[in-house]
Amino acid sequence: MEDKNFDATEYRNVKKQVKEIKGFYINLMVYALVIFMLMVINLATDATYLWFLWPALGWGIGVALHGVGVFNVAPFLGRDWEERKIKELLEKDKNTGWQ
Repeated sequence: MEDKNFDATEYRNVKKQVKEIKGFYINLMVYALVIFMLMVINLATDATYLWFLWPALGWGIGVALHGVGVFNVAPFLGRDWEERKIKELLEKDKNTGWQ
Protein backbone atom coordinates (compact mmCIF):
# COMPACT_ATOMS: atom_id res chain seq x y z
CA MET A 1 0.00 0.00 0.00
CA GLU A 2 1.41 3.34 -1.03
CA ASP A 3 1.59 6.12 1.57
CA LYS A 4 0.15 9.40 0.26
CA ASN A 5 2.77 11.45 2.15
CA PHE A 6 5.51 10.29 -0.22
CA ASP A 7 6.16 10.86 -3.90
CA ALA A 8 5.33 7.76 -5.98
CA THR A 9 8.86 7.57 -7.38
CA GLU A 10 10.39 7.91 -3.93
CA TYR A 11 8.09 5.17 -2.63
CA ARG A 12 9.07 2.81 -5.48
CA ASN A 13 12.78 3.48 -4.86
CA VAL A 14 12.48 2.75 -1.14
CA LYS A 15 10.37 -0.35 -1.82
CA LYS A 16 13.06 -1.58 -4.25
CA GLN A 17 15.77 -0.93 -1.63
CA VAL A 18 13.83 -2.89 1.01
CA LYS A 19 13.49 -5.78 -1.45
CA GLU A 20 17.27 -5.70 -2.05
CA ILE A 21 17.96 -5.73 1.71
CA LYS A 22 15.59 -8.68 2.13
CA GLY A 23 17.41 -10.50 -0.68
CA PHE A 24 20.74 -9.91 1.03
CA TYR A 25 19.50 -11.31 4.34
CA ILE A 26 18.09 -14.39 2.58
CA ASN A 27 21.44 -14.86 0.82
CA LEU A 28 23.26 -14.51 4.16
CA MET A 29 21.01 -17.05 5.91
CA VAL A 30 21.37 -19.60 3.10
CA TYR A 31 25.14 -19.05 3.13
CA ALA A 32 25.34 -19.67 6.88
CA LEU A 33 23.16 -22.79 6.69
CA VAL A 34 24.97 -24.37 3.72
CA ILE A 35 28.45 -23.61 5.08
CA PHE A 36 27.44 -25.05 8.46
CA MET A 37 26.19 -28.24 6.77
CA LEU A 38 29.40 -28.49 4.74
CA MET A 39 31.42 -28.03 7.91
CA VAL A 40 29.53 -30.83 9.66
CA ILE A 41 30.00 -33.14 6.68
CA ASN A 42 33.69 -32.26 6.48
CA LEU A 43 34.33 -32.80 10.18
CA ALA A 44 32.31 -36.02 10.25
CA THR A 45 34.14 -37.58 7.32
CA ASP A 46 37.74 -36.32 7.51
CA ALA A 47 38.77 -33.61 9.97
CA THR A 48 42.39 -33.62 8.82
CA TYR A 49 41.68 -31.44 5.76
CA LEU A 50 39.19 -28.60 6.19
CA TRP A 51 37.95 -28.36 2.62
CA PHE A 52 34.71 -26.58 3.63
CA LEU A 53 36.76 -23.41 4.11
CA TRP A 54 37.21 -23.04 0.32
CA PRO A 55 33.49 -22.70 -0.49
CA ALA A 56 33.08 -20.60 2.68
CA LEU A 57 35.74 -18.20 1.44
CA GLY A 58 34.51 -18.02 -2.15
CA TRP A 59 30.84 -17.64 -1.35
CA GLY A 60 31.68 -15.38 1.60
CA ILE A 61 33.39 -12.91 -0.73
CA GLY A 62 30.25 -12.90 -2.86
CA VAL A 63 28.01 -12.33 0.16
CA ALA A 64 30.26 -9.50 1.36
CA LEU A 65 30.15 -7.80 -2.05
CA HIS A 66 26.38 -8.24 -2.12
CA GLY A 67 26.17 -6.50 1.27
CA VAL A 68 28.42 -3.65 0.10
CA GLY A 69 26.16 -3.13 -2.89
CA VAL A 70 22.90 -3.33 -0.96
CA PHE A 71 23.90 -1.16 1.98
CA ASN A 72 25.90 1.27 -0.18
CA VAL A 73 28.90 1.27 2.15
CA ALA A 74 31.44 1.78 -0.63
CA PRO A 75 31.92 5.52 -1.19
CA PHE A 76 32.86 4.92 -4.82
CA LEU A 77 30.51 3.72 -7.53
CA GLY A 78 27.50 3.54 -5.23
CA ARG A 79 24.00 4.94 -5.69
CA ASP A 80 25.04 8.40 -4.50
CA TRP A 81 27.97 8.43 -6.90
CA GLU A 82 25.67 7.54 -9.80
CA GLU A 83 23.31 10.40 -8.99
CA ARG A 84 26.17 12.90 -8.62
CA LYS A 85 27.73 11.76 -11.89
CA ILE A 86 24.41 12.04 -13.75
CA LYS A 87 23.88 15.57 -12.45
CA GLU A 88 27.47 16.49 -13.29
CA LEU A 89 27.14 15.25 -16.87
CA LEU A 90 23.76 16.93 -17.34
CA GLU A 91 25.24 20.23 -16.13
CA LYS A 92 28.24 19.79 -18.41
CA ASP A 93 25.97 19.15 -21.41
CA LYS A 94 23.80 22.13 -20.54
CA ASN A 95 26.82 24.44 -20.18
CA THR A 96 28.52 23.30 -23.39
CA GLY A 97 25.35 23.47 -25.47
CA TRP A 98 25.20 19.79 -26.42
CA GLN A 99 21.69 18.78 -27.29
